[in-house]
Amino acid sequence: MEEKGLGFIGAGNMAGAIVNGIVGTKTFPAQRIYVYDINREKCEALQKKAGIRTASSIEELVKNCGILFLAVKPQNFSEVLAAVKPFVNERILFVSIAAGISTGYITGELDCSCPVIRTMPNTPLLVGKGATAMCKTANVTDVDFQLVQSLFAACGTVTVLDESRMNAVISVNSSSPAYIYLFAKAMMDSAVGQGIDAKTALELICQTFEGSAAMLRQPDLTPEALIKMVSSPGGTTLKALDVFYEHHFEQMVDEAMKACTKRAEELGK
Repeated sequence: MEEKGLGFIGAGNMAGAIVNGIVGTKTFPAQRIYVYDINREKCEALQKKAGIRTASSIEELVKNCGILFLAVKPQNFSEVLAAVKPFVNERILFVSIAAGISTGYITGELDCSCPVIRTMPNTPLLVGKGATAMCKTANVTDVDFQLVQSLFAACGTVTVLDESRMNAVISVNSSSPAYIYLFAKAMMDSAVGQGIDAKTALELICQTFEGSAAMLRQPDLTPEALIKMVSSPGGTTLKALDVFYEHHFEQMVDEAMKACTKRAEELGK
């Protein structure tokens, strides 16, 4: 598989983030990366930016690549797999980045026991700060799995899970940036309402998020301990926290994450 390339079916934002991370860190040679998309403008834009190659058809892509990234939306999987099916064999490794699409669905649609790696990345891949969860079928070799891990690690961090947890993890890393953005928006709106300009508020909020994340990574500091560290008796922080507790903030987050997982299972194939 070393002499063959990496192929991407789909040239959207996530595919572009992965490709740019790979090329930027020289994890895999740009001249051996191919992309195919029905939107030729997207292909050409990615080719120009990253220095990769474009394929004029799925057949050409499969011919030149030993690893194929399925970088399309879940609703497009059926037609994409139908288009790929005539050209596949058990030596091709498939990598999916779509929510809810199981490895069994992919091999079933292809009618081929191809090795499959299922991943769940998130949009911070676009800035090299992604968090990707991965699982694999039993016939994926250790060498290939490590290679694909390194490709995602070029854009952030990677965690390996059992496939039975891949729907639940969507609420943890994939959909969760939206929760954080909503929280940030609410903080910004309140800050502006209290007379602080939006640009200043955003900078303070972003730096606070980054610093808080760094503290959460400290091995001896739990979230509970960090909350206590900020919360002086009779102080301002406890007044704010009292409002969150009054509105059952933790329960709300739990319900939201479970709703996310339920929807992933409904969409699952």
